[in-house]
Amino acid sequence: MTDEQFPFPGIPATADGSAAVVWVDTHITQGACAYPITPSTNMGTGYQAEVANGTRNLWGEPLFFIEPESEHSSASACEGFALAGGRVSNFTSGQGLVLMKEVLYTIAGKRLPAVFHIGARALTSQALNVHCGHDDVMAVADVGWGMLFAKNAQDAADLALIARRAAEEGETPFMTVQDGFLTTHTIENILLPELELMKEFIGDPHGGTRLRNLMNPLQPIMSGVVQNQDSYMKGKIAQRFFYDRLPTIVEGVMERFYSLTGRRYGLVEAYKLEDADYAIVGMGGLVETAMATVDYLRTHRGIRAGALHVTSFRPFPGPQIVEATKHLKAMAVIERMDNPLAQSNPLTAEIKAAFADAATGAPEFPPIGRLPIIYSGSAGLGSRDIRPGDLVAAIDNMRRDDGGSRYFVVGIKHDLALVPADDPDVRPSGTFSMRGHSVGGFGSVTTNKVIATIVGDLFGLKVQAYPKYGSEKKGLPTTYYLTVANERIRTHCELTQVDFVPLNDINAFNLGNPLAGLATGGMVFIQTDKKTPEEVWTGIPDYAKRIIRERRIRVLALDTVKIAREVASSADLEQRMQGIVLLGIFLRCTPFLREQQLSEEQVFPAVERSLRKYFGKRGEQVVRDNMAAVRRGYTEVFEVPAETMAYVETGG
Repeated sequence: MTDEQFPFPGIPATADGSAAVVWVDTHITQGACAYPITPSTNMGTGYQAEVANGTRNLWGEPLFFIEPESEHSSASACEGFALAGGRVSNFTSGQGLVLMKEVLYTIAGKRLPAVFHIGARALTSQALNVHCGHDDVMAVADVGWGMLFAKNAQDAADLALIARRAAEEGETPFMTVQDGFLTTHTIENILLPELELMKEFIGDPHGGTRLRNLMNPLQPIMSGVVQNQDSYMKGKIAQRFFYDRLPTIVEGVMERFYSLTGRRYGLVEAYKLEDADYAIVGMGGLVETAMATVDYLRTHRGIRAGALHVTSFRPFPGPQIVEATKHLKAMAVIERMDNPLAQSNPLTAEIKAAFADAATGAPEFPPIGRLPIIYSGSAGLGSRDIRPGDLVAAIDNMRRDDGGSRYFVVGIKHDLALVPADDPDVRPSGTFSMRGHSVGGFGSVTTNKVIATIVGDLFGLKVQAYPKYGSEKKGLPTTYYLTVANERIRTHCELTQVDFVPLNDINAFNLGNPLAGLATGGMVFIQTDKKTPEEVWTGIPDYAKRIIRERRIRVLALDTVKIAREVASSADLEQRMQGIVLLGIFLRCTPFLREQQLSEEQVFPAVERSLRKYFGKRGEQVVRDNMAAVRRGYTEVFEVPAETMAYVETGG
């Protein structure tokens, strides 16, 4: 089928995984019940904002949102709404998901097709962490729900639709899972599902038989009853009817989605596995980084590597995994959790079980010869960075003459850790990257999102923007990242090779080397109250001066604090608006306007549209203030000339 034959190719946009889910669910559901918990909060607040704005779903019904006193209560509220035949959602993470567990069993047992969206988060098993881990999802893997894992924001949108249709056809509740912060808060190019697609694919909640009102007095039925020894087991085992047919239902729904959109999903997603000897296997964004690393290994080292993303953890695709990987010499199953008391971590254990069944001739499995060696690794716990070098080390570990370490960790110093020999740059050719150093509360993270939106929408380029959030409060250092390329960006890791480093944090030079990884000929912007290039250069530490001169780095400067103070119409905006000044500096000093041959008159209307998207709800004056800040950043930024740097350095 050619691209022209797909009736719903998608609406080009930029969004993070949270916004992608909100776009889908505010169109196809009737309501949501949720209690805010990081990092799923943006999904709940996004849905709630649409309710406040009077949004109606595709069938003209007003949406509702309930925020009860806990995650447990929110799950119970969803259960009640689904019992009455409603189409309902929930958004949660971490301890919130585990707190719901009691209710999750009952929702599944009553065959209620609810869909919960999870921003996967590490559990407080060692310390409190609000960042990514998969142990929250694995803690509820036995509750009888389907579970679909997204690699990126596009997956998050599409799987929200696929899970909803599969839940209703299969009479089984589903979870969609995306990596907390690493997907929920990462802006990327995305094809939003069209309204007509969603309406056709999901169907009117009142127009069919897939949603049933179990509270209808005209059709009385008992639900959630007490059963003794004579009945409970019969009912429990009888539910295998629903689960045995679920893989076929999910695959059928995914195939119908492909026929409408051209975007193909399966229970697993194989990448260059056909002739591979070694593979990285996992769930979530780390597998996209693995895909980019596979390309590097094949091109630069001649290693026949591949990757496998397990999209459906429930129903578990044992036969599909065996079929995709049975020819490998070895695979490394890398998971965002660690359960040392188990034989293996959850995904690894299930894959081993699948191969055990295949080896003993279970009829649903393909015939196999020798078994690939299955290695197990833990990585990315609490959003610890997973780098291409870590994945190269995992491949090299499997190729060692002594057989390597069957269990390993990457990304930390530990006796079990694999130490990367190098950390290759696996970004697309011609990529432009930015790493900013700021302070929480300055508005820099929002500015980074606005920049990504403008670059993606106006210049037609691929973008990826994400922050390195901390659990600390405002006023402490924050790092944020932006990547711009002509082709799809697969890497989901912190940027070490960059072309532009904005320093809104005046202490950045004292907290390490903010110029690390800055390319020769790159740019650094310094927030400063100094008025002249000579004063700016004098204030830079000697170690940074040497790096700047050796790498011929351009030095830009401006007092963004002063501009924010002068243009902000209210005192509460002064601190946050200094970050938005960077947008004007970015447009003035980066190559995109020149390369696209666009004038200021063409660009600033697009800037205003993006600012309205982010700040319009705060009123017209806030939009105007932000526009004024951007224009002043564009016109007032100044550069330290090369001769000034040379003169002051030798003369001082």
